[in-house]
Amino acid sequence: MNEKLIEIISKTIADTISERNSLKIPVGVSARHVHLTKEHLDILFGKDYILKKKKELMGGQFAAEECVTIIGFKLNAIEKVRVLGPLRDKTQVEISKTDAISLGLNPPIRESGDIKGSSPITIVGPRGAISLKEGCIIAKRHIHMSPEDSKRFNVKDDDIISVKINGQRGGILENVQIRVDEKYTLEMHIDTDEANCMGLKSGDFVEIVRDNRS
Repeated sequence: MNEKLIEIISKTIADTISERNSLKIPVGVSARHVHLTKEHLDILFGKDYILKKKKELMGGQFAAEECVTIIGFKLNAIEKVRVLGPLRDKTQVEISKTDAISLGLNPPIRESGDIKGSSPITIVGPRGAISLKEGCIIAKRHIHMSPEDSKRFNVKDDDIISVKINGQRGGILENVQIRVDEKYTLEMHIDTDEANCMGLKSGDFVEIVRDNRS
């Protein structure tokens, strides 16, 4: 085999690997957390309380220093549930199915912000408590991406796709929602149950394997 042919083959392999790596999606494992309104923040932490920023997240969101306790039907409590900012128009609690069983709840699987008819839950802070008639959900797994990323992956906002996970506990995760916005950076968000099932952690990578769009 002459040197020129070897060079061509090597470049082809390198280009293939590079292209494949460019289509991998980083994973972000999302633990249970709470989004609060201004009214509910005041009740839980005191009037005109301001959240203290702990860590920047994508899309202008941040993890706050503050945590709360959540209580379900069984009066079982989960403590140290992180509050995320900034404040929202509606208070929302996102938990895993394992959390839900512990709390005696049966929350629907929903996109963030879609809380109509969701599970009731009580939130306790250092200065007070609130009981929500609805607001607790299990977040639908999804991939955040920019418009540029959506073109690269040939998907659009609200598409439902599947991803492949490698490793000893790997497999295929179906029903993954695509969410496209200019403020997003590329990342797939799953909860702790999904991560543990597939042996994933934040910073791992997955690949889109097929398109389930109708």
